[in-house]
Amino acid sequence: MRASVRRLFYREQDKIEMTVTNKQRYRFSEAPIWNIQRKYYEEEGLKAWNNDQVPQYITCNPLIAAAYAEMIFGLLQDRANKGDNSEPVLIVELGAGAGRFAFHVLHELCQLIDYVGIAVPPFRYIMTDLAMNNILAWKKHPALQPFIARGILDFARFDAVHDTVLNLIVSEATIRKGDLKQPLVIVANYFFDSIPQELLYVGEGQIYEADVFVEYPERSDSLKPSELLDQISLHYEHRRAPEYEQEAYPYRDVIATYREHLEDSHILFPVTALTCLERLNQLSQEGFLLITADKGDHLLENFKFAEPPELILHGSFSLTANYHAIQQVLQQNGALALFPPHHYKNINVGCIIHMNTPMDYSQTRLAYRRFIERFGPDEFFSLKEWVDRNLDSMELQQILSFWRLGGYDAEFFIQSTKQISSLLQDANDEEQQDILQGIQLLWSSYYVMEQRYDIALEAGLLLFEMEMYEESKRFLEISIHEDQEEIVSTVYYCLAICCFELELEEDALKYMRELLKLEPDHEEARALIHRFESV
Repeated sequence: MRASVRRLFYREQDKIEMTVTNKQRYRFSEAPIWNIQRKYYEEEGLKAWNNDQVPQYITCNPLIAAAYAEMIFGLLQDRANKGDNSEPVLIVELGAGAGRFAFHVLHELCQLIDYVGIAVPPFRYIMTDLAMNNILAWKKHPALQPFIARGILDFARFDAVHDTVLNLIVSEATIRKGDLKQPLVIVANYFFDSIPQELLYVGEGQIYEADVFVEYPERSDSLKPSELLDQISLHYEHRRAPEYEQEAYPYRDVIATYREHLEDSHILFPVTALTCLERLNQLSQEGFLLITADKGDHLLENFKFAEPPELILHGSFSLTANYHAIQQVLQQNGALALFPPHHYKNINVGCIIHMNTPMDYSQTRLAYRRFIERFGPDEFFSLKEWVDRNLDSMELQQILSFWRLGGYDAEFFIQSTKQISSLLQDANDEEQQDILQGIQLLWSSYYVMEQRYDIALEAGLLLFEMEMYEESKRFLEISIHEDQEEIVSTVYYCLAICCFELELEEDALKYMRELLKLEPDHEEARALIHRFESV
């Protein structure tokens, strides 16, 4: 999870223990931290998500993707019920990160449409990011090629601060104001917490801006963006901001709510997020459906006496999202906002139907109730934290049940292989078949990232222990094909045994010889080769 570091201090309390080379005052939304963050993602590309340097599991696992696919499928059914089947529905993911979430959504959505077998409008998923390197990497990713070939996946560079159109990379089409005849689906996970926000303070019924002072360490020009974010210090000074209280201010009603109900409270105000949504809304003649997940509150009570925000550092940084303001602004424009009636623990998932007669979208609303409100990604992650702590004491059926609940997630499989292996001795045939089926389902929806583990290797070794030699051989051969540089002798040994059991003697001898190249004194391999060569 994200490691938080409090670096926000009031000016009168600030005693910086470093040599200051530069000190400037900024509006919070214009502070250099946002450009540093932008530079971080542009330089790191997809490497930012390797091994969870930037956290991605909570918003990229199969369960949350399936929940989003259900809501999108609900919208497609609702549009079909209105007789709008001809025009495609565009799904735009803002800040698509490593691409894993989009892959899982597409995989599940296609399965839902095929399974139900009813006529729904066509769709196209658009992955967007600010960093062009990320877009080029997605375009080449093997797991995404089938969706590109079917014409249901495209890409666009999109700047949430400025852009008013979508320039698609694959189709070379441009989506402009009013082009879309279906509602636009906007997906925003861990997005609104990472784009510029205003920082306001409410005191005695008045609104202040909290200007930020930025102090840099020595030799800041030589630091990487992640190092600079870790070492700069921020502190604040309040400044009266009556412009937020004037009639002409577009979000004056939300500000009035804060003035009336809050005291001594700091508020991250999402002007950039709101204007981004307004610009995206103009692309469609039918409004939009926003599905979003973040650390952010939609309940006003959680803003009372709020302290200054904390920078959450994870290579880059993030803050929290102000879902209350987004909800209130869109509701005033006639939208229906769906958020859990309870308090969230890890991640808050909202669904806002910003269209005419939003109550008509019954399948969309029903999907939210079933897959978010009753039991959703937040509850699943809380359970997973418990499982992480207690995995070593779980029985096989408990592990299989949780793995199934999470959509046969690859990361949980890696976590649990050691415990599964220890329980195989007492596993019956049905349980072993369920393990095999789980591995097959995992592999059919596996999105390769540069991680510290080898899924194919772990699957192959576990299947070898279960004496499923044909299936073990398949995965072990995938593993050595994908990583020629880090093959261990055990893999060649297991492959040789698989081939012997499958009566593939030439292949078995080949793997034994490869084993001897790595481990020349391996007596069993020498004996087996001698035995077969002497026949």
